[in-house]
Amino acid sequence: MKLTAKELREFTDKELEQKLYELKEELFNLNFRKVTSHLEDTSVIKKTKKNIARVLTVMRERELEEVNSEKE
Repeated sequence: MKLTAKELREFTDKELEQKLYELKEELFNLNFRKVTSHLEDTSVIKKTKKNIARVLTVMRERELEEVNSEKE
């Protein structure tokens, strides 16, 4: 399932952290299944990595917004 940045921006900080944890766990399991030759569609690994990157990007955006609002 592709997560869009727009959807992720609606999540709270706790929800983002939880989603990141779930995606990293899923990536670990996918890599394990790939090594043991039980993964049919290896493109799922790439999609999961991109979802992780999207979550991290939204988290970083929020962090920068906080810093910028403190400066003003």
